[in-house]
Amino acid sequence: MACSVDQLAPFLGPNTTDAVGAATYICNQFSGVSDKFVDTGYAIDTTYLLFSAYLVFSMQLGFAMLCAGSVRAKNTMNIMLTNVLDAAAGGLFYYLFGFAFAWGGPSNGFIGRHFFGLKEIPSNLFDYSNFLYQWAFAIAAAGITSGSIAERTQFVAYLIYSSFLTGFVYPVVSHWFWSPDGWASPGNSNLLFGSGVIDFAGSGVVHMVGGIAGFYGALIEGPRIGRFDQTGRSVALRGHSASLVVLGTFLLWFGWYGFNPGSFNKILITYDGGYYGQWSAVGRTAVTTTLAGCTAALTTLFGKRILSGHWNVTDVCNGLLGGFAAITAGCSVVEPWAAIICGFVAALVLIGCNKLAEIFKYDDPLEAAQLHGGCGAWGIIFTALFAKGEFVDQVYPGKPGRPHGLFMGGGGKLLGAHIIQILVIIGWVSATMGPLFFILHKFKLLRISSEDEMAGMDLTRHGGFAYYHEEDPKPGMQMRRIEPKSPN
Repeated sequence: MACSVDQLAPFLGPNTTDAVGAATYICNQFSGVSDKFVDTGYAIDTTYLLFSAYLVFSMQLGFAMLCAGSVRAKNTMNIMLTNVLDAAAGGLFYYLFGFAFAWGGPSNGFIGRHFFGLKEIPSNLFDYSNFLYQWAFAIAAAGITSGSIAERTQFVAYLIYSSFLTGFVYPVVSHWFWSPDGWASPGNSNLLFGSGVIDFAGSGVVHMVGGIAGFYGALIEGPRIGRFDQTGRSVALRGHSASLVVLGTFLLWFGWYGFNPGSFNKILITYDGGYYGQWSAVGRTAVTTTLAGCTAALTTLFGKRILSGHWNVTDVCNGLLGGFAAITAGCSVVEPWAAIICGFVAALVLIGCNKLAEIFKYDDPLEAAQLHGGCGAWGIIFTALFAKGEFVDQVYPGKPGRPHGLFMGGGGKLLGAHIIQILVIIGWVSATMGPLFFILHKFKLLRISSEDEMAGMDLTRHGGFAYYHEEDPKPGMQMRRIEPKSPN
């Protein structure tokens, strides 16, 4: 509330000069206190966003551990190095191009066009913090893709696809659905079907993009040697460390509390000239995220037990992550009981996608395309069915009564918008990443040789194994390839 000298002076006495002086003094003090409250609000919001960015970035360690445990020991160093480079290359290319394509407004509905290299970025306290947060999301999409093509991909291919994905493909999608200028954003004045797309933390923007990109990479490369026998029967190529898989899963779980609740970007929201807190919505988002993951884990546990006769910890970990990927779109706008439904169906979707992968002889060492692509798509549909009107108005203020979930009495407009989202993401990633992987394949830059694949990429491409064995070369000895002798 503003302090007015003219309104306050009559209450401070009959002497006009003294009254005005006193009123001016009080208003100055009031303004100073008000400014301190504003500064404190900025500090709280910036701290919240930065801490959320750190949590999301910690997911890179989770991805690294999950990938390392899911591949064979002879490829551990390779997959760890690719995870590091996803973050490093992604940071540079998102700085140069990606942030501008995603958030560089004012712009058209398709792509941003300002702030390349963060040049002339507005002097707003949240912009640099927001860059760090959005970069952490971009490299998460790249990390998803790296799991799909593990154990048989050339190192140069990782660098090329990761740079292209984080610098162009992912930013354009995030512009469509998250930027205020995006053609399907819930913040756009020309809302798609009057609702826009509610993909709060990125079941489509992050998980589907990474999953579909990985699908094309693995499809064009083909399965790993030995993944299917001569009769076409599936052969399990198990990862070398269940311990690393579990560690990576818990790190991802921890980071998801920055991924989903952190997507509010701030705790205090300015609306209609005042502040209101949204900590209740933040807490609800954390609860729905937790419940979806837990339900998916238990459903996978018993579902795989029925199908295979075993209690498999790796399957349970993947099921848990599938539940998280699915709830990411609607975590802020659904009831906790609906999150349980989300996790239950996500587990079934993952199991079904894995069965289809076996039938069509598709090989994804981390089930990344099935998990992030399939469960991400289900999460988009789930949100269109179960988004509660009260929560939608709370999280997306400014247009009360906008369409919400079909099963919650909100009509079918949101469902229509979300079906369009699924279709355009599939089309965009197919039109960009598909040709990129095909070109790499044609120029023989995608897959390693069969000899290198059989020996292991750590030995043939990285100078030695990740784990020390007695037969490994001693320090100081030169590593060399042993070529097979000629039969003559």
